[in-house]
Amino acid sequence: MSRDLTADRFATLKFTRNVAAPVATLYAAWTSPAARAVWASPAPGVTVEFLEADTRVGGREVSLCKVAGEPDIRVEADWLDLVGDTRTVGTEVVSREGTRLSAALVTADFAAAGEGSRIEVTVQLASLAEDMAAGYRQGFDAGLGNMGGVAERTILFHRVIRAPVPVVWGAWMNAESLPKWWGPEGFSCRTSRIDLRAGGEWVFDMIGPDGTVFPNHHRYGAVIPEARLDYTLHWGENGPKHADAWASFDDVDGATRVTLGMVMATAQEYRDAKGFGAVELGLQTLGKLARIVGAE
Repeated sequence: MSRDLTADRFATLKFTRNVAAPVATLYAAWTSPAARAVWASPAPGVTVEFLEADTRVGGREVSLCKVAGEPDIRVEADWLDLVGDTRTVGTEVVSREGTRLSAALVTADFAAAGEGSRIEVTVQLASLAEDMAAGYRQGFDAGLGNMGGVAERTILFHRVIRAPVPVVWGAWMNAESLPKWWGPEGFSCRTSRIDLRAGGEWVFDMIGPDGTVFPNHHRYGAVIPEARLDYTLHWGENGPKHADAWASFDDVDGATRVTLGMVMATAQEYRDAKGFGAVELGLQTLGKLARIVGAE
């Protein structure tokens, strides 16, 4: 017999976390699917598989939480409101083997806090088939802890390019044009294989001004035309992964705001990347993109 949940089926849960990262980076770690995939697992032995991920107002996210020997937990979420670097509002429904366990409204607020930032999450929870409050507390506490660590090793930079989104997207997702502009000033690319589709890859050498060769391997995940692409960066073909990355493309009065984010694999790789000027070099790369589309 199922337990009567009338008395305790509703709960309002609150979670906060201070993070040593700028508020824009924290917001990106919370909302960007490539970053969410890194921090979503609440515990060792738990994997989270994203079936859909579209972080736009009206967009949908569907994931499966998997534990060996147990039925999958399915989470279906919808984004209701997104205010950049300030607030997100969404709903989520949790089910197991076709039975809905809970529904919730999830609001996240972001603000600067000292030299870092702060996230405050409010979950208005309705337990439907069993009491889910304890599971939510455990999951959100662990998830926010993971997310804080991800935000603290995320590199994020932007450029507004004075060209329409289809033009900028086309220069990125074209096998002939991409190698012509990818990389900082003075660098060139020598391609071995390139397939710019979801599940595709780009194997290439980046060659520095002094002739130094840097082997690279990009593996592409989700590709949402004229909106976002996710990929991983590896040190050479099938080499160690050093970052999970994404690029997003937003219309700004007919221009394109390009956001490039990279979650470095370790805190040391983050420090190394910052040390050799990854942000400045990345902005040079986006500057070359602007030139190839005739926007500079």
